[in-house]
Amino acid sequence: MEFDLHMALVILAAAAATFATRIGGYIMITKMKRIPPRMEAALNAVPAAVLTTLVAPAFFIGGWDSKLALAVALVIGLRFSHTWMLVAAWIIVMIWRHTIGL
Repeated sequence: MEFDLHMALVILAAAAATFATRIGGYIMITKMKRIPPRMEAALNAVPAAVLTTLVAPAFFIGGWDSKLALAVALVIGLRFSHTWMLVAAWIIVMIWRHTIGL
């Protein structure tokens, strides 16, 4: 295996950019006396955006077991706690994979 300087520089640049965005956000928030309404709205949208980036690929690329599990998780998540939602989705996937085998 040979050392690739270009790849090492790409990794270092990605690490520096990640560190800069994380520390920059922290410094910016700590310097404010009050968070502006637009920034607060943007921060409130982050959990939904992260959840969407995790769920959407599983729904559109995954098989029918994933689609059914996500639909069941949605219905149960509207009524019960997150733990029951995860347990129900896991059970659906395991039953599907053990009976149908896909």
